[in-house]
Amino acid sequence: MAVEQRVLDSIALSRQEYDLIVERLGREPNDLELGLFGALWSEHCGYKNSKPLLRLLPSRGDRVLTRQGAENAGAVDIGDGLCVVMKIESHNHPSAIEPYQGAATGVGGIVRDIFAMGARPIAILDSLRFGPLTEARNRYLFENVVSGIGGYGNCLGVPTVAGEVYFEDAYSHNPLVNAMCVGIAPIDKLASASADVPGSLLMLVGSDTGRDGIHGASGLASTTDPTKRFDELRPAVQVGNPFLEKLLMEACLDLAHNHADWIVGIQDLGAAGLTSSVAEAAAKAGNGVVIDVARVPRREAGMTPYEVMLSESQERMLIIVKRGYENQVATLFQRWELEAMIIGQVTEDNLMRIFDGDEPVASLPLSVLTEPPLYTRQGIPSTEIAEAQSFHLDSLPDVDDASAALLRLFAIPNIASKRWVYRQYDHQLFTNTVIGPGADAALLRIKGTNKAIALSTDGSGRYCYLDPFQGAAIAVAEAARNVICTGAKPIAVTDCLNFGNPERLEVYYEMEEAILGIAAACEKLGVPVISGNVSLYNETGDTAVYPTPVIGMLGLLEDVSRRCSSAFQRIGDEVFLLGASLDSDSSALAASEYLKELHTKVAGRPQIDLALEARVQHTCLAAIETGVVASAHDCADGGLAVALAECCIASGLGLDVSEITIEGRMDAALFGEAQSRFVVSCRPVGVEQLKAIAAENDVRLFRLGVVVSEESLVIGNQIELTLAELRTAYESGLMAALQ
Repeated sequence: MAVEQRVLDSIALSRQEYDLIVERLGREPNDLELGLFGALWSEHCGYKNSKPLLRLLPSRGDRVLTRQGAENAGAVDIGDGLCVVMKIESHNHPSAIEPYQGAATGVGGIVRDIFAMGARPIAILDSLRFGPLTEARNRYLFENVVSGIGGYGNCLGVPTVAGEVYFEDAYSHNPLVNAMCVGIAPIDKLASASADVPGSLLMLVGSDTGRDGIHGASGLASTTDPTKRFDELRPAVQVGNPFLEKLLMEACLDLAHNHADWIVGIQDLGAAGLTSSVAEAAAKAGNGVVIDVARVPRREAGMTPYEVMLSESQERMLIIVKRGYENQVATLFQRWELEAMIIGQVTEDNLMRIFDGDEPVASLPLSVLTEPPLYTRQGIPSTEIAEAQSFHLDSLPDVDDASAALLRLFAIPNIASKRWVYRQYDHQLFTNTVIGPGADAALLRIKGTNKAIALSTDGSGRYCYLDPFQGAAIAVAEAARNVICTGAKPIAVTDCLNFGNPERLEVYYEMEEAILGIAAACEKLGVPVISGNVSLYNETGDTAVYPTPVIGMLGLLEDVSRRCSSAFQRIGDEVFLLGASLDSDSSALAASEYLKELHTKVAGRPQIDLALEARVQHTCLAAIETGVVASAHDCADGGLAVALAECCIASGLGLDVSEITIEGRMDAALFGEAQSRFVVSCRPVGVEQLKAIAAENDVRLFRLGVVVSEESLVIGNQIELTLAELRTAYESGLMAALQ
């Protein structure tokens, strides 16, 4: 008898997909088997709407050590026998329902992806989006998500070193909570997630299994309106225990680094729990598995095989143990006060066979279970976007009080200091943090070497809403500019792609164009995408979030003593705009914070010239490496005036730009967000060398002014403000919005 539609709806399978399952199996699946398909054919696990597009991303490079999607995270060689392992993932829907635990378990899950590969997690970053703080629920979500990230990361002992927070109407009731983790490992200690030795044993380690998280992968990630189902979906949100994860992390690193000859691989239990971890580990190797769910330690009585297999209880790992070493591995975990239980073994038959004691309860070919149908569509841009793109920005009145406009921009939550956020995070754990939160990018020393790594997360949903290709390319470029500002060279990307319902052709168009934009920018800038995550169905009712591809960028600095910062360094230093002259073209206002804040419009069409971007980035990095540039800051949100004010605030020094003349639109010149620009400073004796480096790369260099002792910012005859005025607006803006 065909299964009822309500059952399919509960596990997010379509009738057509069910019919395909029956066709491939040659029979109808039982209830447990159908649940396994619901999990592994979900968008969260199966990537059925995105995998064909993800293949367009460049993923190879001289430093890349892993194949995209083959392991829990991506790894790149940084020299000295070491590698960086990194990945970013979303926990959007759980955070919309239960923000503290949703965010906390998002951190726990991404950290497990890193130490599952034998890498010690050394940094967490976050990328967050919420609706306007004028709404009480958005304030509740924001405050508790931040608390959840800090609570888990601080207890776990991994510093949260950087991130970003934005507030837009489109994210009301459907926040985006993306967590990134970065780890370090000796290359020869990297662990795999592949169960490629038949006869090896499957050992489950960590927390007992409960009923939390069931249908988390298939239900939460597929529902288009979690706000209407809060009570129903709340049990699908996992509950975290960071202290247990700390033990699990140290034990797994002990095993991977000191006893690697005892094991075949390590896999974390995340979305879909045992189902995905076991099936994916075996399928990668073309092998099969036998599992006895009766051997799985449980914290609740009466759990069915269905509940055991689909539970997403946190702080659990699957260890694939070489036969004959099971006692040694179990003893190691006992020393770390962790329970370990053999629950099955790897076979050669490509079947996933599940028993409950002596009773067989499921038997499925892994090649069917782990290969969902893939969908491609012909996307179409929405008419709404076309109208916004065609808006005539020249029709707007020019700014009449630039000083007031700057103070107003400096105080909005998207630009104002995020100190309220990062003061809740311990960012100095391990004492690796050289540059911490609040800068263009974080910079962490790699102990035992002279090296450091720079880390940044970036992405503008507003840019991508107006032009997903250009907006996604800009996200890559800005993330790269941010790590360059520390003196590091961008070497790899991890991405988290947040979109609405891909079955809607307008959303599919956004996703496809954004991925093409990421691919184009990564190719031009020479940074491969080594890992990532896709989060779809981010909608409330019929309204999708802005298309929001978030880019996590890794940079490498060979000598940490040659680091750079955004703060002006000395009185008398010359300040330049690298990459452009003062741009008074109204097109620079497209998607800008100024346009949204002062004219309440999201309009225009953001643009980036990737060839120019590559030259500008190369020029800035070369100038830092030669020691000519004393400070560097990305010119981004809020435009040039905001960037200059941020440099002043960071240094406590003033800036005199009184000699410049602005022709044309002052708003575009001061607050426009044209791309491919850095604010840099250098000593007067270095000016000619800086000019030569810029000329050699065919990059414009425009002198702005000089760093002064007076604590003020003067720009032409348009802006004159004290640093005290700027600092008050900057430091109080977010707190005022939370009142």
